[in-house]
Amino acid sequence: MLSAGMMLPLQAQETATPEAEPKVEIIEVRGIRGSLARSMDVKRESSGVVDAISSEEMGKFPDTNLAESLQRITGVSVSRVNGEGSQITVRGFGPEFNLITLNGRQMPGTGYTRSFNLENLSSEGVSALELYKTARAENPSGGLGATVNIVTSKPLSSPGQKFALMGKGVHDSSNEKGKDVTPELAALYSNTFADDRFGVALSFSQARRDFQIQNANIQGWQANVPLPSNPTHVIDRRPVGADGLPTGNYFFPKDMNYGITDFQRERTTGQLTLQYAATDDITFTLDYTGSRALVGSQGIGWGIWNNFGDNINAYELDERGTALFADISGDDGSFSASKGTTEVKAASIGFNMAWQLTDNWQVSFDAHDSNNKADNGADKGSGNSGQIILGSDQLITKFYDYRTGEIPQAYILWRNGTNELRPSEIDSNFSQFFHSPGESEVQQFKLDSTWHNSVFNIPLVSIKGGVARTEQTMSGTNAWSGLRGGPGFNPSFTFIFPDSMFTRRDTGNFLDQFAGGGNGLVSNYYYTYSYDEAVARQTAYLTETLMGPNAYLPDPYNVYGTVGQSSVQEVTNSLYLQSAWEFDVANFPVQLNVGARYEKTDVTSSVRQDVEKQVNWVSPSEWIMKYESGDINFLTLTGSHNVLLPMMDLRVDLTDDLVSRFSVGKSITRAPLGALGGGRSLSGSPKPGARSGGQGNTNLQPYESTNLDLSLEYYYAPGSYAAIGYYRKSVKNFIGNSITDITIEGLHDIQNGPRYQQAVADIVARGEQPTDTAIYNQMLANGHGDANGEIAPSSADPLILWSISQPQNSPDTKTVDGIEAAWQHMLGETGFGFGINGTIVSGDVKFDVESLTQQTPLVGLSNSANLQLFYEDYGWSIKLTYAWRDSYLIGVGQGQGSSDAPPQFAKAYAQWDLSVNYDVTPNFTVFFEGINLTNETEQGYGRYEEQFLFARQYGPRYILGARYRF
Repeated sequence: MLSAGMMLPLQAQETATPEAEPKVEIIEVRGIRGSLARSMDVKRESSGVVDAISSEEMGKFPDTNLAESLQRITGVSVSRVNGEGSQITVRGFGPEFNLITLNGRQMPGTGYTRSFNLENLSSEGVSALELYKTARAENPSGGLGATVNIVTSKPLSSPGQKFALMGKGVHDSSNEKGKDVTPELAALYSNTFADDRFGVALSFSQARRDFQIQNANIQGWQANVPLPSNPTHVIDRRPVGADGLPTGNYFFPKDMNYGITDFQRERTTGQLTLQYAATDDITFTLDYTGSRALVGSQGIGWGIWNNFGDNINAYELDERGTALFADISGDDGSFSASKGTTEVKAASIGFNMAWQLTDNWQVSFDAHDSNNKADNGADKGSGNSGQIILGSDQLITKFYDYRTGEIPQAYILWRNGTNELRPSEIDSNFSQFFHSPGESEVQQFKLDSTWHNSVFNIPLVSIKGGVARTEQTMSGTNAWSGLRGGPGFNPSFTFIFPDSMFTRRDTGNFLDQFAGGGNGLVSNYYYTYSYDEAVARQTAYLTETLMGPNAYLPDPYNVYGTVGQSSVQEVTNSLYLQSAWEFDVANFPVQLNVGARYEKTDVTSSVRQDVEKQVNWVSPSEWIMKYESGDINFLTLTGSHNVLLPMMDLRVDLTDDLVSRFSVGKSITRAPLGALGGGRSLSGSPKPGARSGGQGNTNLQPYESTNLDLSLEYYYAPGSYAAIGYYRKSVKNFIGNSITDITIEGLHDIQNGPRYQQAVADIVARGEQPTDTAIYNQMLANGHGDANGEIAPSSADPLILWSISQPQNSPDTKTVDGIEAAWQHMLGETGFGFGINGTIVSGDVKFDVESLTQQTPLVGLSNSANLQLFYEDYGWSIKLTYAWRDSYLIGVGQGQGSSDAPPQFAKAYAQWDLSVNYDVTPNFTVFFEGINLTNETEQGYGRYEEQFLFARQYGPRYILGARYRF
């Protein structure tokens, strides 16, 4: 639908067209070709490097959600959550580097983050997505990678009455417990009245999806752990040094887990826009957008937990020191259950006034108040999210084996003489309950003015300037119950759980898309049980009278738990000035847009501080931080920064069809919220090898990038073009973590203290293996535990060595270079066409997997490619799409990784989707969609692919629906 109404927001920046909405005849061109043609025209006519995705018709966006649509743009790739596109990476810069705006307004991140989850916003009420890859003075800062503007429908831009109604049935092939077919409904209405002076647009959508995710995961790899003094068998393929001993680092997995989680997801979105043209020169717009996403989950899991040193019986290391096989005694095997409901609610209300003061002078005022709240305690029964760990420590040894297949094997030799734990032997280890709501708010006002030159006989076309004030507040609470109900298996409470509570399952169809999954798993069974029953039984028996401070209290805010609170407020005052020029150089038409933006930001951080008392050893595999009681303390810190962001866009029309561009400018992204929060925190469960903590830095400076873009675009036929571009981003103030090893007075370490050493000596004297379990039990036997089986530190024990991480700005400048290429072609009048694009990126921002030092790599950097094949004629509209993303760095640090902050990488991923539409009548369409047609899976790894981190299996989705419009 190529219309002056739709193109106006972009064209007004480049030409002298008045901002008031003109009354023109709308010629509607629907479908795939119309959408691609509109997107191409936006790209061609814009200043700088801009790409766009346009709706195919009212209520019909090209993909099932906005993130999936954006990945069709060159240089854009998506990260998926629950099998759906959620957040975007642009030109190698991840979600936190990209700014999302709604109708030009800065949107708050989802919960206590800067990142906006696009899957929570329905695409039906969106008319276009605009992606600004180069800096623009008039845009709010924050999009170092890119700025994405979501454009919603406005009634005065498309006068007259319009209505669309859509219904879908969604079948997710992974679903096991929910409904096999779930509904999606959407309705859109737009109309104008009073000679097109008043307009209203309304949209509503509601969707539900039931699905299942199967996964295997390791929470972290530990580097250079203590090795056994007398192993039974060792294969070590590392290089041998001059002394004949293996050299180099080595790595062991902290655990190995498998899980199945069933989800029910509901999403409701509504939008209302009211417009009033009071005169031919003044237009008022009032709009509201609201959304609510509710995700409920119930999961079951099973796995093993490892400690090292003399727990290790045998192992095999590959050439780079990764354990491919390990025989490790001690600790436990578990069968877990989890349950939780997360609600994300977003709302934005805005007001805009556009005033054409004179033929040459326009003024606009815009204000909005937006918020985004995420709450993982939306379960009406419990008000929290929880995890139950049942299992047993009655084992002889555990095995980890990743010598074959795509899924590591984990299996246990139990003391019952088999590889299978009986229901009657399942015991209570611990449970933990969480509540971590977060909220992000933005209040913003902008005053902009544009003057179009008709006075001076110079190449100046227009000058635009403005001021803005943005107040962004991000706050969050993190409540943790502590480990409830023990923790550990001493004393034993197996009698709490009747055998009938557990149902044995086999793994026949579990992770069956992976080699080694399904029936290939050595431990080919697991138990399921009711989460609610397990909570009820433990609550009834493990009372405070029996257990004291270890009582089973399924409440994150219980008196023995911990509560953290933090907030960050940023107040930014800004002003900008930019000018547009048009002139000829050697008979080549030239457009020049030059300007600058200045911003000053004040940061205030407030963090709740708990005072640590001591670390107790409460079971062979669990260590718990105890806190002082007393008044709640808050630490408030302040910081500030200011930036000047110049920009220049140059466009030269080499011919009528050949366009060249050159752009330079600066852009920023502010520091992550967690890094800005001041104060120090220590791990609440500081197991050996995981004695870590963090401290924020309110004075962190934003990432600052100097950008260069060159491109050449050839528009050789209607709807067809080819383009190639080069970009460079030189980024300074990269944020990395400096780790300092410190001791804290009063926090003593039981491990390696005199009582611990005596227990080791007692065990060795009997000719037994000093595993963690044996040492813990020996210390209890030696009289060092209390009535609850907890061992407290003594002043004779050494102080704990803590690894404290604090973010710092790096003095280095790092560079990312990329090449983008795109080709879109309509095959004449045949109805066939295709679009293909790809991006190749490189830079000195990669993670060095051979180094154990702290690093500041760029998360998300990867090559990507997209393909669209389509046919549109005779009422049919068929599109087959392919999206590929190369392997990339997900993040630095693993949940149970060692203090060197090891990496998380994702393997390359590709997905095929299909969309088929048929117009039964001009107003009635039926359609079919297939998503992830080939049942692709996701995999991740640590420093090397042999360091398995996760494997996830989702399954294809199929959608059948109909759409009616008039």
